[in-house]
Amino acid sequence: MIIIADCGSTKTDWALCNTDGIVAQTKTQGFNPTIQESEEIYATLASELPCEFTGSAPEEIFFYGAGCAYKEANARIGTALGKIFTTKKINIHSDLLAAARAMCGNREGIACIMGTGSNSCLYNGKEIVENTPPMGYILGDEGSGASLGRQFVSDCVKKQLPKEIADAFMEKYNLDIPAILEKVYRTPMPNRWLASLTPFIHEHKANSEVRAMIKQCFTQFFKRNVMVYRHSWLPIHVIGGIGVCFAEEIKEVAESLGLSIGNITKSPMDGLVTYHCKNG
Repeated sequence: MIIIADCGSTKTDWALCNTDGIVAQTKTQGFNPTIQESEEIYATLASELPCEFTGSAPEEIFFYGAGCAYKEANARIGTALGKIFTTKKINIHSDLLAAARAMCGNREGIACIMGTGSNSCLYNGKEIVENTPPMGYILGDEGSGASLGRQFVSDCVKKQLPKEIADAFMEKYNLDIPAILEKVYRTPMPNRWLASLTPFIHEHKANSEVRAMIKQCFTQFFKRNVMVYRHSWLPIHVIGGIGVCFAEEIKEVAESLGLSIGNITKSPMDGLVTYHCKNG
């Protein structure tokens, strides 16, 4: 029996598996070990994981998470998981490797994450060989939910979008400039709040100015994070809610840049289960 976890900044998907596939699934809050301590992560897991998981005594755990690309961050995750599970075989990998393994399997390709945050990599069928650092929602994360939300809010406030759309947005979310500043600069996880605005953006994507903003965000993503690999002949696979929600715009932008989109799916879990059942 093994446990596979796919952790993003917003939520974590968990699967308890045997050699035949998934036995049980559950969800918990997401977390990011680059900005959260092991005590906070442990408290979340202890309160939200059902006993079906905590009492399962898995032979091995494969944890894939946002922010799990550095030794210090992985140590925080390992400490929290070690308090929950008895197994000593805890493998901690980046969510990017999860995307690559789930979408490419043992084949070469480019794997992208487009959710609350964004990331990309060049994968040779075994490991990630190139990665453009995403740099988070302040310095990067182009094409992510946080990036779309940040640009949309800024465009509304700075009168770059039609007044009726800006007014409808402020009214729907009960916002004014002080409230926006509070949510972005003084509350925890502002990236989650910014990403939570994407349903409104999607609702108004038929507007030419909103559509232009969306396509500009995705153009920046491909130019700054994907085209730098100089492997334009490879299929580009996308995982994440933003990828699914704005699949039409992503494909249009990719085609305009001479790129080819492969598969787009919301979650890597099914692909990860297949990968680990196949590769042991």
